[in-house]
Amino acid sequence: MPHVIVKLWPGKTTDQKQRLTDAIVHSVTSILDYGDESVSVAMEEVGPDEWTRKVVKPDILGNWDLLSKRPGYVSP
Repeated sequence: MPHVIVKLWPGKTTDQKQRLTDAIVHSVTSILDYGDESVSVAMEEVGPDEWTRKVVKPDILGNWDLLSKRPGYVSP
């Protein structure tokens, strides 16, 4: 039962977030062979002033070995 959390800076439109959600659900269901009912997606907006504290340190650096795709703007 995949649950995907997308953390992003504020400012994207509702339409952009919905299109991203649809693309994520499509990818998860087609690649992992789950039905739509098995997938949930959350969008969490985090401002630039809090990005390091709320995302970089706990989610990126704190889980470096678990990342499937590492960002180019930070390294351990």
